[in-house]
Amino acid sequence: MKIAIMGAMREEIEPILNTLGEYTSEEYAGNVFYRAEYAGHELVIAYSKIGKVFSAITASIMLERYGAKALLFSGVAGGISKDLKIGDLIMASALCQHDVDITAFGHPDGFIPESSVMIQSDDDLRSLASEIAVDMGIDLYEGIIATGDQFVASSERKSWIEKTFHADALEMEGASVACACHSFGVPFFVLRAISDTADGSADIDFDVFLQSSAQVSAKFILEMVKRLGD
Repeated sequence: MKIAIMGAMREEIEPILNTLGEYTSEEYAGNVFYRAEYAGHELVIAYSKIGKVFSAITASIMLERYGAKALLFSGVAGGISKDLKIGDLIMASALCQHDVDITAFGHPDGFIPESSVMIQSDDDLRSLASEIAVDMGIDLYEGIIATGDQFVASSERKSWIEKTFHADALEMEGASVACACHSFGVPFFVLRAISDTADGSADIDFDVFLQSSAQVSAKFILEMVKRLGD
């Protein structure tokens, strides 16, 4: 099976590449795509760069050019839910774009015509992740992840996103990747390790915990690859 593994930053895919050890790379459309075999699957791996535009481009290339039949996103996020602490894992049940605003035309926040506020992730991949979490003795949270082209370091903005979208975590790529996968009809899964609490100290927390949180997420994603198709 051809599986895409994606992150937004180099730090989010480096633990995966380091585990694989052997891989080839190809430059295309201003990015680098790494290819490897692992657990009987063909992998294509890339980091998109930060933000919704780059992540949508990268996801689309992985699906169209490389023919991936599933996409797994590994990365970090800011926690909103009071149940989440730094280092915890959360998988997206659904994703939304918190910075889309055409409310002047009578639409709800996050809504785009001919689309929807929320995009659901794949049920089977979430079920597999839940099984893996039990086997690994890991607490895996499930909830709504909000995406926007801004690094949220404001308690006021964080509270608004939580209230408006009932979001549990926020980041800058997940919903755009979900849009691409939904358009191509390819199942996807978004896993985030909490690296900060999206408030006044978010900039400090993020730098400190980025690498360790990314490693937690990457290890889990590779375990999912092992079990896909079982």
